[in-house]
Amino acid sequence: MSHRTEIQLFVVENFLFGDGARLQDDTSLHEEGIIDSTGVLEVILFLEQTYHIHIEDEELVPQNLDSVINIDRFLERKLKEMEEIAGHSQLKKSA
Repeated sequence: MSHRTEIQLFVVENFLFGDGARLQDDTSLHEEGIIDSTGVLEVILFLEQTYHIHIEDEELVPQNLDSVINIDRFLERKLKEMEEIAGHSQLKKSA
């Protein structure tokens, strides 16, 4: 299952009570009243626990968290950063 699908399922199950008919990848979760500030915290917790990432305060912006597609893109960037950091750590250990 793709990250985008997992994110979409999380939003539908936790905020739309199983009714995903009005949720598109680019639907603004805030403007459509799907999530509020508490909902954003739930999304952050979901991302951090599911994908073992840490989200910094300065990353809590609509460009990262206001739609399924924005969350997916943000997650992909975070996972890539983690891979790069892990790769650098491996290089240092083998040197």
